[in-house]
Amino acid sequence: MSFRTKLLLVVLLTIFASVSVVAYAVTYYTRSAFEEMDSQRTEALVAQFKKEFTQSGSELAHQVKNIADAGVTDRMAIDLSHPNADASLYVHDAFGAAQEHGLNYVEMVNSDGILISSVQNPARVGSKLDWVTAVKNWNDTDAFLKKEELSDGVALSLTVVRTNDTVANKSLYIIGGQHVDQNFLASLVLPAGMRALIYTNLDPGFVAASLLGDKIDADQKERFAPLVEQLQKQPQPLVRTIEWTRDPADAEAFHAIPLPGRNNELLGIFFVGSSRRELVQLTREILKSAGAVAAAALFIGMLVSFWISARITKPVEELAEGAREVATGRWDTRIEARGSDEIGQLAIAFNDMTRTLASQKERLLQTERVAAWRELARRLAHELRNPLFPMQITIENLQKARRLEARHFLEVFNESTATLKAELANLNNIVSRFSDFSKMPAPKFVRVNVNEVLRNAVRLFEPQFNAVGKPTITQEPFFTDPLPEIDADADLLHRAFQNLVLNAMDAMPSGGTLTMRSSENNGNVRIEVADTGKGLTPEECSRLFTPYYTTKQMGTGLGLAIVQSVVSDHHGTISVNSEEGRGTTFRIELPQRQAGQKVKPREQAPESQKDMPSPLAAASD
Repeated sequence: MSFRTKLLLVVLLTIFASVSVVAYAVTYYTRSAFEEMDSQRTEALVAQFKKEFTQSGSELAHQVKNIADAGVTDRMAIDLSHPNADASLYVHDAFGAAQEHGLNYVEMVNSDGILISSVQNPARVGSKLDWVTAVKNWNDTDAFLKKEELSDGVALSLTVVRTNDTVANKSLYIIGGQHVDQNFLASLVLPAGMRALIYTNLDPGFVAASLLGDKIDADQKERFAPLVEQLQKQPQPLVRTIEWTRDPADAEAFHAIPLPGRNNELLGIFFVGSSRRELVQLTREILKSAGAVAAAALFIGMLVSFWISARITKPVEELAEGAREVATGRWDTRIEARGSDEIGQLAIAFNDMTRTLASQKERLLQTERVAAWRELARRLAHELRNPLFPMQITIENLQKARRLEARHFLEVFNESTATLKAELANLNNIVSRFSDFSKMPAPKFVRVNVNEVLRNAVRLFEPQFNAVGKPTITQEPFFTDPLPEIDADADLLHRAFQNLVLNAMDAMPSGGTLTMRSSENNGNVRIEVADTGKGLTPEECSRLFTPYYTTKQMGTGLGLAIVQSVVSDHHGTISVNSEEGRGTTFRIELPQRQAGQKVKPREQAPESQKDMPSPLAAASD
């Protein structure tokens, strides 16, 4: 992606983000204001409902008190206080009291809790109502909700209990109530867009017919089932939004207020619904306006950004073209500097850089050549000096042995020739190692199991881990199994792993722990070989993969260079992490597949070949 395109995208994204933030902020604060207003309206309606509920209870209490204080009730109480009084004479008195005072439910209960007369369920006359006599003084209690058992079902009522105390210690209880139904909501003044519903919770489960209110059909009632069932399990105020259709404007937010009975049982639920239409329509208008503003701003921003980007990117493109020419080797490249701004100063600095590079190029090349030849000569001299010295001593011994007797001369001769052969073999080994490093074979890719190759490489050194008279080295393998097969050269990997294991062993002359891990990481296979040796300094880590650099007294400096060469040929990476005194960890990342390479099916190597030592494994650091 070009800089001009990036600049254009940055400008457009900035404009779009700004408009989006403004639109979001306006929508958020509008929604918050609407929610606050809706909450205030709901609280006002709930307060109005509670006020109406209290007022209805007060009026009901006054009517029931009038029945309890009536002369007819006094005479009844006196008559029923006599021994062997006939309570059946008053079985119909509740009907007259209910009709006279406009009550739906009236019951009269004797001092012993026996029901004398009942409007709502005459069949219960004669039964005992223990809950009535459990309260000593009903005259100070408020109205409460009660589940009324009718002759043909159940109903919810607002109930008040009062007593007639004409006869001492023999109170006559008057229970009066009003039916709680849809008419109970008629006195509420509802703001536009709001409605009130009441659910009479008289059955264990949800009953659609128990949800009362205006403008609600059977289908809508069924949508309240989860809300009612939740309140039946945990009766506490809550708010839920019901989506009536796919149009969000048709949704309503319902505030549910539980209505408990005298014993805190859930007997009713008061629902206050608030339409979301005004909020949705207002939000849509805001988004339309924001979209129009964004479109206009993006169009203007596009024109402006094209003009600005053209003026900015042209000098940058010239500078990039000059850098590409320098990269091809044209050190005398110059670009034209226009103006004295930052772009002009960059062009001047670029021209100064190319002049400096041109003057330093030849000097740097000469220095690198001299340093490379000196390093190679130093390494060869160091490697060759070790076998040459004993060869010189051996030849001197042969010259001195000429003056000895034939028998003694033969002994010295045989011993010296053996020494010369050994040192010549050592020289040949040194030359071979340098030759092997200079002509590493190209990898032949097949499907390889990395865990298997790593186990085979470690198996060669297992006798040395527990050798008698030497410190013990403990293995800790942590292999992910199964591990995906990768495209690799098993022999080259085997050599690389051998060098890493040998390097770890050399780092632990006093014994320690050799830890090996394999895992899958982002489509690659990761191999880790860690030791608990003395560790390396940061400077040593930075030079560790340089050919002929070694931290060991007898090392060639080629072992880790070979490992890096193998990993590079497999298009992978190798890194080292070390702390002085805590050990060193080598981490290799290899791709699972080699792009553009012909990969042969996996071949199982014979057991005899698995344990053969690799010639490159001896190239220890």
